[in-house]
Order: sequence, then C-alpha cells, then structure tokens
Amino acid sequence: MPAPAELKARLRASVEDSADSILAVSHRLHADPELGWQEVRSVALLTAQLDALGFTIDRDVAGLPTAFVASRGSGPVVVGLIAEYDALAGIGHACGHNIIAAATIGAAAALAPHADELGITLQVIGTPAEEGGGGKIYLLDAGVFDRLDLAMMIHPGPVDSVMARPRAVAHFDVEYTGKASHAGAYPHLGRNAADAFTVAQVGIGLLRQQLPDSVRVHGIVTEAGTAPNAIPETAKGSWYVRADSLEQLDGIFDRVSACFAAGALATGCEWELRETSPRYAEFRNDVALANLFTANAAALGRDMDPDELLPGGMNTASTDLGNVSQRVRAIHPYLGIGSLPAVNHQAEFAAASVTATADRAVLDGAILLAQTIVDAVTTESFPREADPQTAGDLTDPKE
Repeated sequence: MPAPAELKARLRASVEDSADSILAVSHRLHADPELGWQEVRSVALLTAQLDALGFTIDRDVAGLPTAFVASRGSGPVVVGLIAEYDALAGIGHACGHNIIAAATIGAAAALAPHADELGITLQVIGTPAEEGGGGKIYLLDAGVFDRLDLAMMIHPGPVDSVMARPRAVAHFDVEYTGKASHAGAYPHLGRNAADAFTVAQVGIGLLRQQLPDSVRVHGIVTEAGTAPNAIPETAKGSWYVRADSLEQLDGIFDRVSACFAAGALATGCEWELRETSPRYAEFRNDVALANLFTANAAALGRDMDPDELLPGGMNTASTDLGNVSQRVRAIHPYLGIGSLPAVNHQAEFAAASVTATADRAVLDGAILLAQTIVDAVTTESFPREADPQTAGDLTDPKE
C-alpha cells in the first residue's frame, strides 16, 4: 500500500478526474426530487452507480423499498458512508440531499479500489426519509449499523462547520373532530375544530416563556374547514418539538401535548395526537474523527471553525443520524455552498444546491470523506475505541 499521504493525493486526483460523473449524480437528483419513502428513481440512480463500481448491493433492506446497503472489500474495519436523497414537499432539494448523495458516491468510487489494502469493508448505506420519517432509525433497529466501526457523511449548509449539534426531535400529527353546523344560522349547534388549534397555539405561545432557549416548537395546520359559512368539523396539523436531548424532550413533549389537550377541552372537540416517526436523538460527535476531517479540510482551504457558524444555524437542526451516533462513532460535518442570505429549507437554498459553489462542496465532500477514512485506519495514534470523555464534546476540535 502506498504511504497514506500518497494515497490521499491519489484519492483527491480520482475525485477530480471523475468530477463530471459525480456532479451528474447531484444534478440529476436535484432535477427529479422525491419525497421520503418514495425515492424510487433516486435509489435506482445511486445503486446503478455503485453496481458499476463493483459493489455488492442489498436492496429493500429492513423491508424498506428505498433503503440499500452496497459493500466493497472484506477488511475487519467496517466503515459506513451514509447517503440521504429525500426532498422536501413543495421546495425540492432545499436541504441539499442531492449534494450528500453525490459526495458519498464520489468518496465510494475513489476508495473502492483500495478497500482491501486498507483493511476495510466499505459500505454505502442508502437511508430514506430523513426529512421526518426516520429511515435510519428503522435500519438501526434492524441491525444494519451493528457492524460499523465508523459512520460518516457531509451535509451542505450556508457555511462550513465540523461539529454537528442536532437536537432531539419528535414529529407528530394532531387531529380535532368537532361538529359541523351552519355558521350563521346555527353556530350554537357546532363544535369548531379549527378553534381548537387556535387555543392550542395560543397555549404554546404562552408556554414558550417557560421553555429553555434551545427548545423549538413549530408546526402547520394542514386542514381547518372547507367553507367560511360552515363550522369546521375536522382540523388537522403537523408539528415538531425539538430539545437538547431525548431526556429533555420527554418532559417538554408532555407540556406541549397539554396545550393541544386544552384546545379540545375548550372547544368540546375530540382529539388525537399521533407520532409520525420514531424520535430522533441528539447527535454525539466523535471528536477524534472530527479532528482528522478538520485537518484534511484545511488542506483544501476550508476552515471548519464552529465559531463561525451562524447563531442557531443548520448544525442545530435534527437528524436521524443522531440515533446512529449514540451507538456508532460518527461525524456529520457541514460544508458551505455560498448560499447566504439563503439558508436550508428555503427555495433559494434549493437553487443554490446546483451552483458552481455547491458542486465544489460535492467534490470536496467526496475527497474529505475518503481522506478521513484513510487517516482513521492508518494513523497509529487514532483511538481504536470511542473515548466517552470526548465523544460527545462539542468544543472546537482544533483547540
């Protein structure tokens, strides 16, 4: 095997030489966005790329039609490159999952010929429905991540930051059922389901003054009647509660749920709250792995200083990789795509996800993932086990 520095240079050259095909993946995904659990064409594109690279592909993993595991090599160290590819309703790839998937493919293509000499089994794990469905959690429960020693991915954002700080989150739907009636002639015979949401949202607004600064409660009303002269019989909404940890989330969730109960009580409606995915855990960074990523990023001219991130920025959102990170050493760095003032989950960010700067993030992401894996398996001082004293530390790894 060549010296690690030489191999890392080769990996970088390989990604640059394959830039057109790697970027074609990003652009094709962007042009054809698919929602969570429906990413059929996206998976077909990604698995076709991996099949051509000589990966063995397991499809329909854990009974999920748009999940897959592609493997190459037979070494004792098992490394997972994580691909996400679902889009957002109405705004397409406004979180840049096209960039994530393409960078993962690029890293896999560069590393594949060297897997055996590095002593690794390289896996590309295709994970559906990150935007609210929790695909990784179902895969985790099915044992898909059990063999992994390391799990890695990159995520686009407005600016660079190596440390992921995603919060725990609960996703849920609420439905109120009242009684319809003529709003002008017989309003006293009705029970207004839309009013129940009004009461609930007022309660949540008042509750916020007693919530920790890091907690987020947000949602939308998706249905609240069909005609202005009819008392709404049903009203529906979708909501998220985020907190610093699953433990904190439990208590906050109960208080928010009480606000929705108050809406039902005040209006005389029936109500139902249903969680729509498993709860996402907070993210646990592996600092040693993040240090390696940071050093490689510096060589590409990227400053991964977390202090430069916008307050309350993308790395404080939520991801189902958080659940994986509780069991597997993991990193989830953010690469800037020069989108400001546009930020994730805006239509303008979707447009920015196929610019020249975004394309550079795809290629840099592929290079950095591949080079960091080389460092992790060849650096003698790299700890073989996660250090519980530092694995969850969110300080600057350069300090």
